[in-house]
Amino acid sequence: MTKRNAANARIKREYCIYLREAKRRDEASIDSVAKALARFEEANGHKDFKTFHRAQAVAFKQRLNKEVAVRTGKPLSRPTVNSTLSALRAFFIWLAGQPGYKSRLSYADADYFNLPEKDVRIASAERHKAFPTLDQVHHVIANMPSGTTIELRNRALVAFALLTGARDGALASFRLKHVDLAQGCVNQDARDVRTKASKTFVTWFFPVGGNALKIVHDWCHYLRATLHWSEDDPLFPPTQIGIGDNGGFEPIGLRQSECWQGTGPIRDIFRNAFMAAGLPYFNPHSFRRTLVQHGERICPSIEAFKAWSQNLGHDRVATTLTSYGAVDSHRQAELIRGMEITNGGGGGLLTALDTALVARVLAAMQNVGEGVFSKGHAV
Repeated sequence: MTKRNAANARIKREYCIYLREAKRRDEASIDSVAKALARFEEANGHKDFKTFHRAQAVAFKQRLNKEVAVRTGKPLSRPTVNSTLSALRAFFIWLAGQPGYKSRLSYADADYFNLPEKDVRIASAERHKAFPTLDQVHHVIANMPSGTTIELRNRALVAFALLTGARDGALASFRLKHVDLAQGCVNQDARDVRTKASKTFVTWFFPVGGNALKIVHDWCHYLRATLHWSEDDPLFPPTQIGIGDNGGFEPIGLRQSECWQGTGPIRDIFRNAFMAAGLPYFNPHSFRRTLVQHGERICPSIEAFKAWSQNLGHDRVATTLTSYGAVDSHRQAELIRGMEITNGGGGGLLTALDTALVARVLAAMQNVGEGVFSKGHAV
């Protein structure tokens, strides 16, 4: 039977309320903090938090370094260890200021949860994440069947993800009223749509070519004109399960007036579509990287790329470039080798500059400038 410390449970509950109400954390973030606290309590024998000492933090770090992940059987990754320890450090700093704990805990003891700097650099390092090319996505869409209502929905779902770069949570919660085909846009209204950080913005359909736009137009027309659904009905409704001809449960159509509650079915649709096309699985979020790469290559100006960035829901171009715009090594080599130097190659000027490169330089300069002003210096 799991041992339980009532005092710990009470103060953890207060901390979760603090994170939710004062720090405005979402439930997923709070759940990760709760898991970190539970892991520490288990390792520490469920001792009262009032007895916390720096030696417990050191011992827990050593234990984490020896633990293996349940799913992979490999040692815990540095990002996992770093996020766990960061959550615990923040908790004990907060706890040291609470009544009944002030006289027992030291703020400095929480710092013993810190990882060595080299491990923090490893944990926070940006790594290349695979994403499909635009041609691969078009191939997947063209390969998807469209003989049934469910197949039409699945194909339109993938096409819409490419046109908008919407996250899977948003895809699961869009309704017909959010799509304006005349203007060629979708309103990601956080009152109805599960957007990241509950942000509201409008996304105009990206110019991706192929049949994606026609497929989405046909799907919306099918829902409105053929099925006679209302504007409040879901854009991508869940599958209706019923009794089939053989007496067993099987898909029989779509559920009206109800959106998907989770994103699992959407990811399954993407997985099956890519596998059927003979390609490795790419999740919906990877399409955002596909769109950023496409934008880097076709945007004719910095202003155009700024609009492209805002279309993804980003306030700053730097977010788009640092989170999604990393150039893969092969493309990096092509760009560097393709830069011709005039005046015999010595100290000359570049004859051509990549638009994305200029955007990165400007974004970096902006960040440096803001950092200087934030420290009270004038440029």
